[in-house]
Amino acid sequence: MTARLRTPFAPTLLGVVLAVSSGAFAADPQQVEFFEKQVRPLLSAHCYECHSVKAAKLKAGLRADSRAALLKGGDSGPAIVPDKPAESLLLKAIRYEEYEMPPKGKLPEREIAIFETWLKMGAPWPDEPEPVAEASPPPFDLADRKASHWCWQPIVAPPLPAVKDSAWPRDDLDRFILARLEDRGFKPAPSVDRRTLIRRLSFDLTGLPPTPEEIDAFVLDAAPNAVEKVVDRLLGSPQFGERWGRHWLDLVRYAESRGHEFDNDTPNAWQYRDYIIRALNADVSYDQFVKEHIAGDLLDPPRLNPEKKFNESILGTGFWHLGEWVHSPVDIRKDETDRFDNMLDVMSKTFLGVTVACARCHDHKFDAISQKDYYALSGFLQGSDYRQVPFEALEHNKWLAQELAKIDDDANSKLRELIGRAAQNQWEALGNISISSSGRSDIKPSTLPGSRVVFDYQAGEPPQIEQDGVLYGLRPVRTGEFVFRFTDNGPQVDVITSGFARCDELWTDTNYPISESANQKGRLESLPRNGRTLRSPTFEVRDGIIHCRVSGTGYVVACVDSHRLIAGPLHGQTIVEVRPLNSASEENTWQWVRLDLQRYVGHRVHLEFTPAIRSTLNVQLAVDGGTLEKNLVGGKATVVFGAEIAKRVFNAVR
Repeated sequence: MTARLRTPFAPTLLGVVLAVSSGAFAADPQQVEFFEKQVRPLLSAHCYECHSVKAAKLKAGLRADSRAALLKGGDSGPAIVPDKPAESLLLKAIRYEEYEMPPKGKLPEREIAIFETWLKMGAPWPDEPEPVAEASPPPFDLADRKASHWCWQPIVAPPLPAVKDSAWPRDDLDRFILARLEDRGFKPAPSVDRRTLIRRLSFDLTGLPPTPEEIDAFVLDAAPNAVEKVVDRLLGSPQFGERWGRHWLDLVRYAESRGHEFDNDTPNAWQYRDYIIRALNADVSYDQFVKEHIAGDLLDPPRLNPEKKFNESILGTGFWHLGEWVHSPVDIRKDETDRFDNMLDVMSKTFLGVTVACARCHDHKFDAISQKDYYALSGFLQGSDYRQVPFEALEHNKWLAQELAKIDDDANSKLRELIGRAAQNQWEALGNISISSSGRSDIKPSTLPGSRVVFDYQAGEPPQIEQDGVLYGLRPVRTGEFVFRFTDNGPQVDVITSGFARCDELWTDTNYPISESANQKGRLESLPRNGRTLRSPTFEVRDGIIHCRVSGTGYVVACVDSHRLIAGPLHGQTIVEVRPLNSASEENTWQWVRLDLQRYVGHRVHLEFTPAIRSTLNVQLAVDGGTLEKNLVGGKATVVFGAEIAKRVFNAVR
């Protein structure tokens, strides 16, 4: 059965009412969802090998692949007694009381509790045919699935139905309504008076009653377009977006906290809420609305707020991260898969009207959705990430960073030309300008077998700069470039002798607020990361000891399997503070920072680098594996132009 839910965007959403296979017990959708997500995966993992129609040899005459089979039981009698968990042999067996199942080892208490909860519900099970042994599963025929169900057919304009009362319909849609009423012998309800009509319109479109003045104005308005004027006024009011935005927020499971124990606040969740209200009031097309939700951070150009000119499109992506976040999960990879499952379930129900969550474990039983589809979407999420973005200043800062890059390129070109001339004239043309040469970065850890460089910004083709602002410019600085900056001692030129991701001092005083939320217990929330963080490429941890070559002051965070709610005793080693080796005056001294990620071998990780407030944190490379006999440090020298130094610098960059 399908249930219709009207929204301003989608005409229908799929609601499913299922019954369990016994016919005597009806389960509500939440119970069935609990079975599919919690119970069936455990049965499949621990029972079906020996107790299903697909078992090579059925043991104890017991099948566990249907409710009817469990009720019938095997050689020892019924396996389950719905509503009476204590009398169910299944529960006794997994508790290792009368039997010991599964024989390879007792289930964790958490999984035993899932079975007990399920039995207390009455052992709900979807209404599905009894399993039949098959030599091989039938192939997934996408074309056949699409052709066999009405919902996958192309939209067509049906012919207008004939009606008896041809005077009642005011437009073509009314003909469909009247035709169904006449088929059942009904007549349309009589027209309401104008006071009732304006109240209905006002409550429906804004959720608020009309004022006495609005009622009187409508009652006395004899114009033929009086209703249209009222509707246009209500659609143009700010309350329209607030009223209908609530329905959309329900679809995307909007909440302002993370759930789970401490129920941490979701930073800046209200920004997404207000984005929805503005989008509805601005009459943003549904096509644009969907694009902004799925990939609003990639739209070029983005949709800008008409008044304040900030990036609206990027805010749409916030809906992905409104779900429950668990702090310090023991199984961090399972936590990621559960978060992804929720994200895909919400996305598909909201935008497609169906769920793809069933395909996490198998091809969808009815719809044209395969398990391959599910994991393709999951891969899309693995290639994305959560971040707090300074959206209000983002576009302006991008433009400013591009203009600065043009100035730097032009200055580099002119300085090279000047050096070429001055090299033959003892540098008199340059005057008394200091040049600071960053230490060469060819000092690397002595490597062990299997160790590798996971990213290197000094390479000929360095990785692209990925950041949540513009702190690190448009690209890494390259070997041979000049970097211009002003110091207390006047202008200074840095000669880059090995490339790196450079934290531009121009932006170091920029401090975007992290959040106004009070309930923030995670360790990451206290760091000044918003709009100030560089993200490395993602890599798989193989050795587990990661060395990062950096200079400056700040923090390195290893984001493991996209987990970000770090609190409590677990996963604290993923955060390392970087301090200068000697003093604040030595912030540009390169050093190796060590992260111990041995417990995450085999996991997907990326590193995030955030400078301290009013400080810089430059990043050159990271190595997985290897050892350091000592913390090797690159040198720094500040000199005044002279003939010998001039030749040396010229030879380094020409």
